[in-house]
Amino acid sequence: MTTFVIGNVAAIPDKEKMALYRDKVLATLQAYGGGFAIRGGAFDVLEGDWHPTHLSVMRFPSAEHARRWYNSPEYAEITPLREGVEMDLILVDGGGSDD
Repeated sequence: MTTFVIGNVAAIPDKEKMALYRDKVLATLQAYGGGFAIRGGAFDVLEGDWHPTHLSVMRFPSAEHARRWYNSPEYAEITPLREGVEMDLILVDGGGSDD
């Protein structure tokens, strides 16, 4: 079942380090079958008070793939580049049926 990891970056204290992180993160996703479905981009708030700053949606073949990526040595190697960044990250199973 397709699984998504949704992230929103709110504050970036060191823009140079975060740029390096952004340059490297895609390769770590791809190593575990993942990739970006959304990476930034314009949005319109249709309802509610949520105003994301920088929204990313990553797609994986399964929750297991997503968790393996998140806990991987490849990802752990680049996470120090985003130290101090205010970020929310959630894993969401894609569901499947309207039954």
